[in-house]
Amino acid sequence: MNSIITLDPNVCHGKPCIRGLRYPVENVLEWLAGGMTVEEILSDYEDLTRDDILAVLSYAARLAHVNRFEQLAV
Repeated sequence: MNSIITLDPNVCHGKPCIRGLRYPVENVLEWLAGGMTVEEILSDYEDLTRDDILAVLSYAARLAHVNRFEQLAV
């Protein structure tokens, strides 16, 4: 995954992107959340691969992983 999801301050303001291309992880997640299928994304963006999409999902899953949640006093 590290070779697919890249962080470069000169690309998309340093946001995590796919292979240094100008496809931020957040965009791909928004497309999927909006109902696009992997096949539709691959059809619309021919320089992306299925492995790219899987790396995005894996990256998001790792970010969402929480060992413990504690509510702060209000």
